[in-house]
Amino acid sequence: MATSTSIAAAAAATSTTRRLRAFKRWMRSQSIDCSDALNLIDHAKEGISVRTLCDLHEGDLVATIPKHSCLTIKTSGARNLIETAGLEGYLGLSVALMYEKGLGHQSPWFGYLQLLPENECIPMLWSLEEVDSLLLGTELHKIVKEDKALIYEDWEECIQPLLASAPVELNPDFFGVEQYLAAKSLIASRSFQIDDYYGFGMVPLADLFNHKTGAEDVHFTSISSHLAPEDDAEDNHESDEYESMDDSEDNHERDENENIGDHEQLSQNSQSRKDASNGGNSECSSASGDDPTVLEMIIVKDVKSGAEVFNTYGVLGNAALLHRYGFTEVDNTYDIVNIDLELVLQWSSSLFSGRHNRVRFSLWRRLDYSGCESQNSEYFEISSNGEPQVELLILLYIILLPDEAYQQLDLTVSMAGNLKESLTVILQKGGNIAMEKAPEMSKDLLLIESVSNALLSLANIRESFYGSNSLKDDIEALKKCCRIKDRKLYHSLTLRVSERTILEKLRTYAAEAAQLSRTVKTGSMRKKLKST
Repeated sequence: MATSTSIAAAAAATSTTRRLRAFKRWMRSQSIDCSDALNLIDHAKEGISVRTLCDLHEGDLVATIPKHSCLTIKTSGARNLIETAGLEGYLGLSVALMYEKGLGHQSPWFGYLQLLPENECIPMLWSLEEVDSLLLGTELHKIVKEDKALIYEDWEECIQPLLASAPVELNPDFFGVEQYLAAKSLIASRSFQIDDYYGFGMVPLADLFNHKTGAEDVHFTSISSHLAPEDDAEDNHESDEYESMDDSEDNHERDENENIGDHEQLSQNSQSRKDASNGGNSECSSASGDDPTVLEMIIVKDVKSGAEVFNTYGVLGNAALLHRYGFTEVDNTYDIVNIDLELVLQWSSSLFSGRHNRVRFSLWRRLDYSGCESQNSEYFEISSNGEPQVELLILLYIILLPDEAYQQLDLTVSMAGNLKESLTVILQKGGNIAMEKAPEMSKDLLLIESVSNALLSLANIRESFYGSNSLKDDIEALKKCCRIKDRKLYHSLTLRVSERTILEKLRTYAAEAAQLSRTVKTGSMRKKLKST
């Protein structure tokens, strides 16, 4: 006799199989050509994955997607409404997505939309209580809270008025703030840049491939769409013959990932398009030719039969992945931790007078140094191996210079003017400042004992942001956490552990540098004593 659990599981399996069949029928109706070598697998709670049914080789063309099948502002039935309201980017595409979802079975994209989740579990959709408890201390805590406020403001100012003023009647059940948040989460995690004419939009099939950092198997290429419909030709701008299809937020009016750091922006993949006839399994390939109306999906490295085929969303650390896509990766080598300039200045103020800090900071600026900048905030990056940004070391070095050495440096800079081009190494040698030309600034020369100790202090202050739980506590909690059942907790803990591990590496880095500095200083003193 079947149990209620087994019956429910069987029903769920039937439902997922049914929606995948419906999607495949819809793809055929839209002339989307998906190679028989690709196997789409519906994991229900975990979404879709794409695996191979035969060996694939570099250069194999595994899918062509007509651009008219993509859900964009240009293709949506809400196009006139969106353009009349002057909406672009996220706002415009969000209206298009909400409009088509509101049409239900009558939408030309119903077969595609029924396969998508209601929303992606990105922090933007978490409650404020969840943000405060799960993201405390992380790079995302402040950013997500700011996002939520801005998004509500966008909805109130741009989306809500459409319900009263639109020339066509809109279903308010599909245009509320929750529906807007859901649409934005799908766009943030699934949209791609298509070309100059269509802009960015939802690309069916292309958005089903899962991400793996630094392990791209398939590459999306857009052939320039200079053959736009004649009535819209004035809206089109010619582009290069072949354009790389990167995720679209780089071109939006407000990139929500800016706060995380420039290094975490999506990389610009510029790999050239390869024709399927150049190699690979001919049974697994099909050639579309240089058709400007389609998108192509091309294998960029050999993939064994049965293996999952991965896309890459760019070179991103866990903060950016969780912020935009709702997941993290264990041992992500692109993780960073930021130390705000404001935090450095607060630390310095606890040790020195206001005048001391102002003049030292002013000199650092006069040398044309700065940290990373994002939305009116300035910060310094600590890389995944615990190494600090060199601009931070220079600032600490200048702050900690003895007065006499600082006066010499200040005088030299005043006489020479802007030394950004030539000043690469600042050294304190027996109370004298020596400036030398070199290809790069040497961190080792800046890591005197006082600078190393300052790094230790800053690491400890930054660590305190995570609350009373220790790194060990977080690691133990992560081990007990289920990635599927406790998704929010799992990925927030992964982010916390990765960031706190970097801070631990920074402390080790600073302690070793301080020890080395003391050893070198002791050796120098012994040499002086021997010489006398």
